[in-house]
Amino acid sequence: MGSKIQAGPMRVLVTGGSGLVGKSIEHVVQQEGGKLEGEEWIFLSSKDADLVDVGQTRAVFEKYRPTHVIHLAAKVGGLYLHMKQNLHFLRDNIKINDNVLQTAHEMGVTKVVSCLSSCIFPDKTTYPIDETMIHNGPPHDSNFGYSYAKRMIDVQNRAYCQQYGHCYTAVIPTNVVGPNDNFSIENGHVLSALINKTRKAKKEGTPLTVCGSGAPRRQFIYSLDLGRLIVWVLREYKEIEPIILSVGEEEEISIKDAVDIIVEALDFKGIIHFDTTMSDGQMKKTASNAKMRRYLPDFSFTPLKEAIKMTCSWFEINYDIARI
Repeated sequence: MGSKIQAGPMRVLVTGGSGLVGKSIEHVVQQEGGKLEGEEWIFLSSKDADLVDVGQTRAVFEKYRPTHVIHLAAKVGGLYLHMKQNLHFLRDNIKINDNVLQTAHEMGVTKVVSCLSSCIFPDKTTYPIDETMIHNGPPHDSNFGYSYAKRMIDVQNRAYCQQYGHCYTAVIPTNVVGPNDNFSIENGHVLSALINKTRKAKKEGTPLTVCGSGAPRRQFIYSLDLGRLIVWVLREYKEIEPIILSVGEEEEISIKDAVDIIVEALDFKGIIHFDTTMSDGQMKKTASNAKMRRYLPDFSFTPLKEAIKMTCSWFEINYDIARI
């Protein structure tokens, strides 16, 4: 039994639709002409359904009857929260992912695109990492619970394809930065937390303390670029194997260099202190975007400096409604 072929326009359900990536897809669809005539796009938030609960998951699928699903919803946190609660992140994310994929199967959804994370890559590996290397060793110990739960989506996608012929696939973005993120200093993504921390230090006239040495290196993708790419994957990408969505290896920068860009964007003139008693996490996880480039050789990424400046500007303007 293969996935049912849906006649007529797509009805796309986006789980995690109120988060960083979901809001970016919504912008692409509503503001950049990403929505085609007759299509319906539904952006769910955790207020609409608790996807850890199979009954609520089924109810929301029955309500909207999607033909396609973009699955972004996850239980996430910053590095230090993951280090403390690996079991919590493992169990909740396994439940969410199984509920979404199995309900999609039971209701005849044509295609599911799930969002993985570069933290799923093996800790000890050769670089750059590509899509064939996901399962070649344990992930970094700091967030192994979340990482293994995310890896299982890839396993499930292959099994749904083998057993039922379904086109369920996944994207692997590198670190994402952009508006509408969780800017919590304790639990936010690295750059968003640093943006909030820098604004606070400037306002209070205190030093800016950065957790760790600043030496780890990361590739950052602007959330709107990622939104555009995920819409492309939904429409055009036919493989079950996941695809890394990222800037090139040459765009990888250290956390220290990223801090310098944030400090400049927010005009912070104070002292910067790197707290080396705090964990650095994974030192690097350089990913290859060669597969993406074979499909999209001319895709133009927003330069990181510009992406950070736009994110800082959004955060300052929307501070009262931002998630902090």
